Amino acid sequence: MAYSRGHKRRLALRYLFFALGVAINSFGIAVITKAALGTSPISSVAYVLDLAFPPTLGEFTFVINLVFIGIQIALLRRDFQPVQFLQIVVNVVFSALIDVSMAALGTFEPTGLAAQLAALLIGCTILAFGIAVEVAPNVIVVPGEGAVRAISSVSAKPFGSCKVAFDVTLVAIALVLSLAFFRGIQGLGIGTVVSALLVGRIVNLFNRFVPFLAAIARLSRSEVGAPEAAA
Repeated sequence: MAYSRGHKRRLALRYLFFALGVAINSFGIAVITKAALGTSPISSVAYVLDLAFPPTLGEFTFVINLVFIGIQIALLRRDFQPVQFLQIVVNVVFSALIDVSMAALGTFEPTGLAAQLAALLIGCTILAFGIAVEVAPNVIVVPGEGAVRAISSVSAKPFGSCKVAFDVTLVAIALVLSLAFFRGIQGLGIGTVVSALLVGRIVNLFNRFVPFLAAIARLSRSEVGAPEAAA
């Protein structure tokens, strides 16, 4: 199928904003983790495994994200678009960027509860904005958010609400793993709970009140207003 110049330009911009969202996501996760009050829910299982075994947070994130891709395929079945297999490539980049962000924040160690809470809230806001930017272009997504979008599509529930439920489920799994490996709570904390309850709601707020995100979303529609495919 031949695409118009306008379509190609919009598609390029959509993938550009998607890449920006992925980079923001990885940095937000790193900030939350460095707050030392518990990592973000989306990384909670990977972080507990990282504490228990040699591979890095980014490497375990890659493995967990493969599971999330499998969830999408199982839920969407024939509606899972072939272009979404590019999430495997995104998974490689996203997982690597988490390790890069953690290294870049190596000397960032907030001390005192007030500073930790401030870092946590900043990290949650960064992560929520990254998710909103990543989802708005309606192309491929980071596997974790893709799983949430699949759940939202099948259940007909708002994305942000499904995000909250998904995050809480991941935290519960991470808690079980922590108790099994350490006979106590490691890698989880008040920050994990706050992230689980807050990030999805902040995503909803960004989507409702930030015109920039609506402008990105409009890139997925043609000149006549019809939805355009991701590729």
